[in-house]
Amino acid sequence: MFRDPIFLIVRLGAGSACDRFGPRKTFAALLLVGAIPTALAPTITTAPGLVALRFFIGILGGTFVPCQAWITGFYDKNVVGAATAIAAGIGNAGGGVTYFLMPAIFESLVRRQHLTEHVAWRVTFAVPFILLTVTALAMLLTCPDTPTGKWSSRALDTQRRLETRDTYFSTFKDSKANASHFESRTFSEDNIKLDTARSRRPGSGTSVHEQDMLDAASWELVEKPTYFGTANAVLSLPTLTLIVAYFCTFGTELCVNSILGAYYAKNFPYLGQTGSGNWAAMFNLLNIVFRPAGGLISDAIYRSTGSLWAKKILMHSLAVVLGVFLLVVGLKNPHDKATMMGLVTAAAFCQEASNGAVFSLVVHVHPRSNVRPLR
Repeated sequence: MFRDPIFLIVRLGAGSACDRFGPRKTFAALLLVGAIPTALAPTITTAPGLVALRFFIGILGGTFVPCQAWITGFYDKNVVGAATAIAAGIGNAGGGVTYFLMPAIFESLVRRQHLTEHVAWRVTFAVPFILLTVTALAMLLTCPDTPTGKWSSRALDTQRRLETRDTYFSTFKDSKANASHFESRTFSEDNIKLDTARSRRPGSGTSVHEQDMLDAASWELVEKPTYFGTANAVLSLPTLTLIVAYFCTFGTELCVNSILGAYYAKNFPYLGQTGSGNWAAMFNLLNIVFRPAGGLISDAIYRSTGSLWAKKILMHSLAVVLGVFLLVVGLKNPHDKATMMGLVTAAAFCQEASNGAVFSLVVHVHPRSNVRPLR
């Protein structure tokens, strides 16, 4: 509960930071900033201090935005749903891994290193601090901003590729003259004019319309953000639809995660607190399979049909079936372990796959603004 306010604030701010500085630097910065309260965890001695610590650790939840924005820039729209869903699935599965890994480290320090429990839990926090710091530094030192290099030069890179590569267009205009010029348009980013030498070459035999060139580049160039452009993107019906879909799917995951352990403990008291927590962690751990599955299925349907409606129908259908399973669990209130786990697993598939299907649709909505905090 205490992490959610900062969680949401950082996610909103991370989108604008991605537009300005690039997803890689934003990602690394959030990891480093989030590592600070993690390192300070051993110094906490009071309940208010623990609440404040939990609040600021929520900064790490904002890394989801630059992660998705960064991945989007490296993959074509035909496979980007699978790519983003796989990354998101592995990321959310990390929450499930943590349920098992941190207690295991704690137990090892107590039993093998003979530390007291009071000291052991504090030492345990050194592990996430090291992982966060090493990962952030590795990203800064070894990873590129975009497939072509620096974030600041992405518009120039796009212009250069447009001038050198062969581009297929579904329709052509009849050539009326050997030397044809098409009207250029200026992007807000670096005032780049998409007027290629190839289209002006005498004797080319074709005249390429400007909009075709813009469409070809729209997946590779993110426009410089403006207040009007951001408002237009955020308040458009397609964006609002995805916001509601994400709110329902990922919101369901957050709600289930917050109550599932206690629900298992109530219905299956013989599991104990640890056993109930471990079984509840499985819901998160399934993200590593089910969320990528949603993106993979969505991309496969899109490649097969060529229609965005196929992606939309899949997303909404999974969400509706999810609601059915949740109603069955709530009304039936199973006390048989196999029945409970089967229903929860089915609900997990629908919830996480529908969430993955949302990611596969995001890149189709305002592609030149695809680093906005929509995710």
